[in-house]
Amino acid sequence: MFFVVAIMGCGDGTDACRDARVLPARYETAAQCNAALPQRLAENSDVDFPTIQADCRLRGAQVAEIKPPRRPG
Repeated sequence: MFFVVAIMGCGDGTDACRDARVLPARYETAAQCNAALPQRLAENSDVDFPTIQADCRLRGAQVAEIKPPRRPG
């Protein structure tokens, strides 16, 4: 698993934000990704929206443990 930065564009007023781009850089931890947000946002200010935001997203394979059902006994 790893984290990436998503740049989102937002409209004026109550318009919802939507993804404008997801950056290719990978971060091993959420803390590393969050620390990079201000710089990545500044580098991607060319998005054509009145307001832009950045957010960290979890990517990569996620494995869920599946346990067999318990047998009465």
